[in-house]
Amino acid sequence: MLLYLTEYLSQFSSGFQVFQYLTVRGIFSILTALALSLVIGPYMIRRLNYHQIGQVIRDDGPESHLSKAGTPTMGGALILVSIIVSSFLWADLGNPYVWVVVLVTGFFGAIGWVDDYRKIFDQNPKGLTPRWKYFWQSIVGFVAAYYLYSIAAVPADTQLFVPFFKDFALSLGPFYIVIAYFMIVGFSNAVNLTDGLDGLAILPTVMVAAALGIIAYLAGHAGFSEYLNIPYIAGAGELGVFCGALAGAGLGFLWFNTYPAQVFMGDVGALALGASLGVVAVIVRHEIVLIIMGGVFVMETLSVILQVASFKLTGKRIFRMAPLHHHFELKGWPEPRVIVRFWIITVILVLFGLATLKLR
Repeated sequence: MLLYLTEYLSQFSSGFQVFQYLTVRGIFSILTALALSLVIGPYMIRRLNYHQIGQVIRDDGPESHLSKAGTPTMGGALILVSIIVSSFLWADLGNPYVWVVVLVTGFFGAIGWVDDYRKIFDQNPKGLTPRWKYFWQSIVGFVAAYYLYSIAAVPADTQLFVPFFKDFALSLGPFYIVIAYFMIVGFSNAVNLTDGLDGLAILPTVMVAAALGIIAYLAGHAGFSEYLNIPYIAGAGELGVFCGALAGAGLGFLWFNTYPAQVFMGDVGALALGASLGVVAVIVRHEIVLIIMGGVFVMETLSVILQVASFKLTGKRIFRMAPLHHHFELKGWPEPRVIVRFWIITVILVLFGLATLKLR
């Protein structure tokens, strides 16, 4: 929105031309989302407390979590508002990729909102039944994947690129839809599974989003993409503005979500954020790099899969409790130790993921 305004104003003052640069708009997107989160946050927390929208704790979780019952939840709405407002202000609204990412984020947030609503007002810790949650995630994920496939303009838009292999590109054809679907839906649920401790999910999400923003900028720049030998995706650079908004909104939310949390994001935030990471990675053709950088989310998901499979096949559990962060809690690690160590792992994985841009 402001892109068009500053473009018009640049006729009268050349100083407004600076806002045509993606890097400038990306920085302002971060700052805008961060400011919105910090300003709106206290008001939202008060309203959530007033309406008694508090977290319902499952009785099969760690006993240490029982004291968190009643902490305001659905704070993810704060993140979504900040992301969407900032993106609309600073991104090019004529870019179809921007609309795909914003709509996917919004629809997954709506699914999470229904889930949280049922947990809170129906006093059902399980919320929306897994079958229906997965059904609606699948609908949105499939529609987004199909649309991206339908607007693919060049072969690179639907090829699979593997880090460390300079000239390898696997043409996916219609199978692109399957890959895109699983990236969107899979990462949505992966972030949701990780969101079990104060600040555990949000900072890794911020770090991965920031890295994806850098990749989106590079992939959308013909010169940089050629130099790094990564696929050039025309228009993908605008996703750097969205990723900046996500990073800024996430940092603002962390201000209130850090241990001990004043508010939880709930499924309305976790499902939406995971889906947004997945769809951005699909558009910029860096799905494998996202799996690397989001290794914490992947580990958490695998721990649940392995735990369930082991128990059904052998009657024994691999971990004391799944997802993985609960396992370490039950081993005696204080909650802040689990959180910070998972953050450190994410820093390492994100740096490694960015290094793959050159190691080809």
